[in-house]
Amino acid sequence: MALKYSDNSSDRTTNSLHKKADDAHFEQLLEAAFEKERKFKDGEVVPGRVIKVTEDHVIVDIGFKSEGSVEIEEFQRDSEGKYEVSPGDELLVYIEALEDEHGHLLLSKEKADRLKIWDEIADVFEKGAVIEGIVIDKVKGGLVVDIGVKAFLPGSQIGLLPVKDLDSFAHQNLKCKIVKFNKRRGNIVLSRRAVLEQERDSRKSEVLSTLEEGQVCDGIIKNVTDYGVFIDLGGIDGLLHVTDISWGRAENPQKMFHVGDPIKVKILRYDREKQRVSLGLKQMSDDPWVLVPTKFPSGSVVKGKVVSLTNYGAFISLEDGVEGLIHISEMSWNKKVKNPNKLLAVGQEVEAKVLEVDVENKKISLGIKQLEANPWEALIYKYPIGSTIKGTVSNITDFGIFVSVEDGIDGLVHVSDLTWSGKSKNPAELYTRGQEIEAKVLHIDVDHEKFSLGVKQLAGDPWDKADKRFAPGTRLKGKVVRITDFGAFVEIAPDIEGLVHISEIADEKIENVASVLSEGQEIEAEVTNLDMKDRKISLSIKALKRRESDQEMKKYLDSGNSLSSTLGEAFKKSS
Repeated sequence: MALKYSDNSSDRTTNSLHKKADDAHFEQLLEAAFEKERKFKDGEVVPGRVIKVTEDHVIVDIGFKSEGSVEIEEFQRDSEGKYEVSPGDELLVYIEALEDEHGHLLLSKEKADRLKIWDEIADVFEKGAVIEGIVIDKVKGGLVVDIGVKAFLPGSQIGLLPVKDLDSFAHQNLKCKIVKFNKRRGNIVLSRRAVLEQERDSRKSEVLSTLEEGQVCDGIIKNVTDYGVFIDLGGIDGLLHVTDISWGRAENPQKMFHVGDPIKVKILRYDREKQRVSLGLKQMSDDPWVLVPTKFPSGSVVKGKVVSLTNYGAFISLEDGVEGLIHISEMSWNKKVKNPNKLLAVGQEVEAKVLEVDVENKKISLGIKQLEANPWEALIYKYPIGSTIKGTVSNITDFGIFVSVEDGIDGLVHVSDLTWSGKSKNPAELYTRGQEIEAKVLHIDVDHEKFSLGVKQLAGDPWDKADKRFAPGTRLKGKVVRITDFGAFVEIAPDIEGLVHISEIADEKIENVASVLSEGQEIEAEVTNLDMKDRKISLSIKALKRRESDQEMKKYLDSGNSLSSTLGEAFKKSS
């Protein structure tokens, strides 16, 4: 084949080895061979002149004592099938044998051509020039390229990016550099990548000078990652971040793009100093969110397709690049939806109402329960404030009990509304699931879907006349219901408790309340303070005892005896 190459300073290409050698140079070689007697030897390449062409051989004169012969098949044929050789043609031949067994001079044109090619290839390798060849075969790990002789082009050196389809290079002419050369072993390794890198580097400065923000340019996908796509713009790489791929939800780039594919992108930002380029694909079209307030106003009913389900709701595609969220709380008025996939499925077409549009953050809140009548709005008419209802305990928590009023609607009796004392026991100790109870309607919050009930309100407030029943100085009896470090709580009436502080138990200092009082113990005490606002009553045992002692002393004194007479009598008796 024709051997073409170019050095680093120019793109000049050698002519085919089948082309006749330079006339002047060849004449000089031929004349030198004939002018002096020279010594020929086997394996030498020498110039010669065609003397005669026969049916099987070409007779060549090389200046030896006898003429030599070259097999006619070593010459190429023209388009008509005739061998391209004529008497008078000058060429290089390889001496295979000065004298064979018959005393004939045997010559070879093919071997001379081959040796000449190896010399030229060696020259190309030494200069680091570019050589051109044609792909003739695919082998494990790469391609076989004919550059006059067979050379190996590894798969990793075929292009700037990994090449998966080697068959696409069949019979293509490729420009390569020789990276390994061993004439003795006949081993040549090529690199097309080195040529492409050189060409890319030469274009880089030109590309950099033309790049501008907002410019649309063509590129080739170089690498794909989870966070974006690297694109070769022709000497410089740009990053197409995952957030700039689509106006809609960000898909995995590895599922959307393939290395080596062409792509058209827009330059978003260009840092000339750091040579960093940020690219955008979605910016090739208008932002669909610009028209969202007009196309999907709040209160409108829209249609869309479920594209994703999460534990907190369903995302609905309204159009390319525009999605809305149906939160789990907006799926049903009275059903406790724990998992959206119980109501919806990916790919399902749904109708929904637009609740809120946030263009700045690109969020649309949707609801499907709003397409039906709100049963909570009817509650205020069915269960007016202050009315008494019957229901079943559906759930018990630390903060209260839930009562099923009707299908899907529960009311809450807060722990503070179980008893007037506000210090009731754990609700689980008072109620059981499935238990039927009565309660009063306290409040209905339609917007927040809250139904407040009360049990203690079924009876009158025991504190209504507490200021008269438990005025300071009142003596009363009660039962110790709780012992604490700072005192004892005493039940003095249903749902009314008072506190005997540790300092009000006795005149002497008490270190441990439990050492003096115990739960269930009946005691007598005196009311020392009443706080109607905070519903607190302070009791004192020692105050009651002091009062009793004072009353006994007063009674004794009121009996007519005096302290002085008593002492006088005592002195008389002693004398």
